[in-house]
Amino acid sequence: MERDTHEQYEYARSRLRQKKYLFYHFVLFLIGSLFMFVANELLKFGEPEEWDIWASTIWFFIIILHFIKVYIMDRFMNKEWERAQIDRLMAKQQNRIRQLESKIDTEKN
Repeated sequence: MERDTHEQYEYARSRLRQKKYLFYHFVLFLIGSLFMFVANELLKFGEPEEWDIWASTIWFFIIILHFIKVYIMDRFMNKEWERAQIDRLMAKQQNRIRQLESKIDTEKN
């Protein structure tokens, strides 16, 4: 397999894995929220507070963050973005090294 094809395959596989874990997280959230609702409302566990609503709300917020990471952040901050940032930082470093070398050369003369 060519290098570009292999990188595309690895990227697609990584994205699929991320989306799969997000789906699992969502299903676990639904089952867990139902369990917490049954435990609090029907079995009267933890009365008199309605802790299940707070726990489900916090968990839902975490799922929203997971969704943002998978569908927004990782879409833009992928391997190409990392390479561009590394290239930019390396160019800055090389520029700074050249400046320091020229400063040393002028001080020697």
